Amino acid sequence: MNTVPHPAYSPDLAPCDFYVFPKMKLWLKGLHFISIKEIQAESHRYYTLTPADFNECFQKLQNCWDHCIQAQSDRGN
Repeated sequence: MNTVPHPAYSPDLAPCDFYVFPKMKLWLKGLHFISIKEIQAESHRYYTLTPADFNECFQKLQNCWDHCIQAQSDRGN
């Protein structure tokens, strides 16, 4: 079995950074809140992950992996 080197943290490979947070930021854009509890309530009201969401997220993750692997090979390493 081959192992692929993986950085400890990469925003390109963190599902929350490329899938969850951008969608949530669009939803919350332009809204103003008085308390953290209001932000949490609105975030929970908006974002409930469905099985289809997980499927889309992991498809995008696989695309990001492929892109990162290809980018590394393009460096001539």
